[in-house]
Amino acid sequence: MYSIFVVITMVFCVNCGSKNAGGGQFCTSCGTKLGSEGQKVPDFADTKSQGYKYEINDRPVFSTLDVNLESGQSIMAEAGAMVTMSSNISIKTEMKGGFGKAFKRGMLGGESLYMNTFTSQGPGTISFAPGYPGDINYIKMTGETWFLQGGAYMCCSPEITIDTQFQGLKGLVSREGMFFLKVDGFGDLFISSYGAIVEKELKGESTKVDTGHLVAFSSGINYNIEKVGGWKSTILSGEGLIANVSGTGKLLIQTRAPQAFGKWISPYVSSGSSR
Repeated sequence: MYSIFVVITMVFCVNCGSKNAGGGQFCTSCGTKLGSEGQKVPDFADTKSQGYKYEINDRPVFSTLDVNLESGQSIMAEAGAMVTMSSNISIKTEMKGGFGKAFKRGMLGGESLYMNTFTSQGPGTISFAPGYPGDINYIKMTGETWFLQGGAYMCCSPEITIDTQFQGLKGLVSREGMFFLKVDGFGDLFISSYGAIVEKELKGESTKVDTGHLVAFSSGINYNIEKVGGWKSTILSGEGLIANVSGTGKLLIQTRAPQAFGKWISPYVSSGSSR
């Protein structure tokens, strides 16, 4: 009696680390093109599902994002974020994830109810910009989760899922709100900030951040709201409550806080009386 052994070669995707049967052209988890030995094809932007060719201009205060789309490639964006686009790019407006998720994003997460999906019918270019002076930051999503403050999301690959995450009482007493946007999946994510973005990587350590400056953080990062010092300092210093951020992951901080700008400009704003 003869035994027949079948050897199945497994290769690992360099992008997400998933195992794939040998001979496959694309990763079954993230869609990345695979080489003969599991190596990712150098031109990552050739895949339709993710990997945009993009350029961020006029950083860090008045940033704009230019994305070059190939034929059939799409990008999903917050309503009102588009600045210009080629004439061969079409737009589809819908409540992503159904009414329930759209309602939570809009009413609780600080984003619009509707999302726009732009699809190019040939090579084309589309530009985006945030609604306030600030920077744009790129995040390569490889299956992890990111949490964003309301208003930080700008655009992403259509495969990425956007939901909300309840923050509990700490969200109620902080300036971050009771809900963060929760972003999952594989692809490209672009977020915006008020002012420039500073990236910090925590490795099992902690840092303290004014809640008005906290933009986004990856899974593995946690935060608690606490007093800046004693009650006197908390009340009179102008700092109030702060976020004690700890864990392992990435943290994005904006160099300006909208609340501070509001206080600065309020004496110069007319009370509404006619001259």
